[in-house]
Order: sequence, then structure tokens, then C-alpha cells
Amino acid sequence: MEDKKQVSVTREYFGPLYPYIEDDEITDVDFDGKRLWVTDCSNHRYVVEGEHLGREFVEEFTKRVANTVSKPFHKQSPVLEAETDTLRITIVHESVALSGRAICIRKSPPFVRLTLEKMLQEGYCDQRTHDLIRDCVRAKMNLIFCGEPGVGKTECAKYFSQFIPEDQRVITIEDNPEWHYDQIAPGSDCVSLRISPVMDYTKAIKTCLRLNPKWMMVSEVRSKEVCYLMEGFSTGVRGMTTLHTDDIRKIPDRIINMAGSQISPERMENDVYSFIDCGILIRQGMRKDADGCMKLRRYIDQVGFFSREQGENSCCLIVDRGEWTGEEVPEYVQVKAGAQKTFEIYQDIAAPFAMVAEEKMEYKADCKTVDLDDMEKEFIRKTKEGVTYLGKGRESVIG
Repeated sequence: MEDKKQVSVTREYFGPLYPYIEDDEITDVDFDGKRLWVTDCSNHRYVVEGEHLGREFVEEFTKRVANTVSKPFHKQSPVLEAETDTLRITIVHESVALSGRAICIRKSPPFVRLTLEKMLQEGYCDQRTHDLIRDCVRAKMNLIFCGEPGVGKTECAKYFSQFIPEDQRVITIEDNPEWHYDQIAPGSDCVSLRISPVMDYTKAIKTCLRLNPKWMMVSEVRSKEVCYLMEGFSTGVRGMTTLHTDDIRKIPDRIINMAGSQISPERMENDVYSFIDCGILIRQGMRKDADGCMKLRRYIDQVGFFSREQGENSCCLIVDRGEWTGEEVPEYVQVKAGAQKTFEIYQDIAAPFAMVAEEKMEYKADCKTVDLDDMEKEFIRKTKEGVTYLGKGRESVIG
């Protein structure tokens, strides 16, 4: 496994591909045997006009990669794979790739591409949706990010994982390094586990539970390891993961199918509604940006909450098709958030008073002696007690 990390990210090694490897706006570089394709951060995929990878370069690059990882590459071994900490390289032999030798390079940089400003500007989500998911993380809820391949599920999860306090131990479990949690959250208590022939997902999750985790971040669940993930969540460990589905309401069925015969479908369904708190669906489609222009964008399509109350399973959609449904954040979600001691107030008037409370915390005297109105005094009193406010009503978020 260590050999895979010896690929040298230099101009000499990658030749004409190097500028695209270095460009942070490009996520994927693909050669189909004839043309060079790139995909950017907005998931726009296009041919690089005027860039021709000659047969000589393709041969030399393949040999270079094969020699680096000490792997054969021919008709009997037609797939060659290598990686660095930030790149995953796959080369397919022309004996099985009928259009010619294919090269795929996928990038996973050690930083978060998403920012709040970018999300709002490009129509990825609105402020309320952003704050809702952020506050779910702060309230230590279990989240599943879902969507089709290539829509940026892990990137979205990486962004929101930044809101985990640095003193809460995070264990990441990945087959290919994508999260880079120790770099996106420097100073955090983090252990990164790598999937390998001697450490599969099931063993990694079991190992994780022995490492005193507060959070367990699994890059993607694909099969029966989901049973151990759910077992981990049932112990009180919080976590995030990704899976493939086109609607958060299909998450229970997807997990049941992955579990197979390991556990009864009824029990697994009940576990999903009991231990998964929030589902987030990322989709790609035509969206208006901040300037009102329709463009092909990635965006948060759905946000919903799962619950099992009094023997009944339910899923409440708060955001659907990128818009708020009008449903309030369910009471059971507020109860879970309430473990952090919260009190309710309308969000649009809460923020200014919270700011005043923060500024006036230096007052040692009783709030009654301060020249403030009653609401500001209440905020100071509750803030000193360690109580936070829980938004409700028209601008409902958890926070």
C-alpha cells in the first residue's frame, strides 16, 4: 500500500496532464483514448480543445505508473491503479477499452472547496438550509449525505464536518483518502483508518468503536458493513456517511438491501428510523444563482428527519426540490437538540439579542442594573447559564 503513495506529482511525471492536476478548480481528468476531458468544481464536463495526448506519452505515462506501484499492465492484467494522498489514477488497457487506452485521474484535495459565500452565490443552498444542517452537526446528530455518483456527497459532508468541535474525537474510515479531516480541521482530535486487504470496512468500524470515538465518519457504505455502522450509532457514537440514492425517503430501503440477511428487514428498518437523524440529498440540475441566471448546478435538494416514536416510523421533509416545504422542524428533533439546553424564540429577532448578550457578558452585576430591555437581559442571564436559543417559526433552525 505504501508504494501507491510514491507517485510523484510533478510536471516531469504527468507531462501535459500536469496543468490540470495543479488546477484546484478541476476535479477529474479523463482520457478516453482519443480526447481529453475535464470536470470542474461545478460538475461541468468538457473536452479540452487543442490538447492531444500522443501515443508515445500515453505509453510512457503508463509505464511510469506501473513501475512506481510495481504492478503488471497487459492483456491479462488490464487495469492499473495507483494513488497519492490527493489523486486516484486508473488506467485501462486497450484490449478491454475498445476506444483506446483510457486514463482516469480523480482528485481529492486536502481542503474544502465549498464555502458559505460560494454556496449562497451559486444557489447550492440558502442560508436557512445551511444553518439547519450546521446546527444538526452541532446538536450531534447522525447524518447521511446521499445522491448520484459524482454530485459531491463527500464534499458536502467534508464542509459540514468542520462544525464539529475540535475536542470531540473523530475517526475517519476510507478506502481512498478524500476527507483529509486532520488538514481541514487542524488541531482536531482525529484518527484516520485506511481500508486495505487486511482491514476491510467491517473490521475498520469494529476497530473504530474501540478507539473512544465521538464521531465516526465512513466515506461510503456499500454492503453488509452497514450493520456495524448502525450498531455503532446505537451505542451513542455520532457519525456521517454517504450512500447512493435519489431520495432521502429511500435511505431505509437502501440500508435494508445492503444489510442482506445479516439482520431482519423489520429490525433494520426500525434501527434506521431510530438512529439516523437527518438525510441530505445533493443533486445536479438547472438552478438560479445569486444573479438570477439559470445554470447547471449542484445543490441541496432535500433535507429531512427520521424518527421512530411510539412504534411508528416517520420521515419529515423540511426541504424538497431545493425549497422549504413549510413544515416546521419536528419536535423530536428539537428534543434531541435540547440536550444542549435550549430555549425558543423567533429567529429573526433572536440574532440581534444574542449579539447583545455576547457583547454584554462582561457585566458582573445583576442584569437588572444594566440599561437594557427585558429581552436583552433574558439573553444575558441564559447565556451565562450556558443556554443557547432554539430558533422557531418562519426562520426555523436548530442552533
